[in-house]
Amino acid sequence: MRTESERYVLRDATGDDVNLMLSWRNQDVNRQASKTSHVISVEEHRRWWAAVRTDPSRRVLTYLHDGVPCGAVTFFDLRFDGPRTGSWGFCLDAEGLAERGETLPVWLAVTRAALGYAFDVLTLDRLDGEVLAHNTVVRQMNRRLRFVEGVGRTEVHDGREITVIPISLERGNRRRH
Repeated sequence: MRTESERYVLRDATGDDVNLMLSWRNQDVNRQASKTSHVISVEEHRRWWAAVRTDPSRRVLTYLHDGVPCGAVTFFDLRFDGPRTGSWGFCLDAEGLAERGETLPVWLAVTRAALGYAFDVLTLDRLDGEVLAHNTVVRQMNRRLRFVEGVGRTEVHDGREITVIPISLERGNRRRH
């Protein structure tokens, strides 16, 4: 019998994960929920990977569900001097998970794993992020997880005007599962 921790694994991303991450980032549903709405080229993705894998203020993790890679979690703007803070984001293999009927359970599991990593491994005091105003499902989930929304701001990305809402979760407000 497998334990929950064996079924749901968050590990450092490797060069073998790079092409998978690009395919997930380019899925339509992920582009609609992101500031980056254009199709990301192989070269653009390679530049991103080269920069993040050696940056001490960033972590890129691959999420595995029952041994299958199906998501990427990024932590960035990590600060360990003074209050320990960082920002995060994630994307899933939305198409593959939908085909297998696993979208919701994996979404919940990767979120729990990422919050565990942020507060238990990185030992952050506060975790920040952003969500697009039109992404009501994610905003609702964030509120259930006790993230607090800040004041939205209008930005232009890839030729489209979007409202970006900052979110934050203090260590003491974290909901444990």
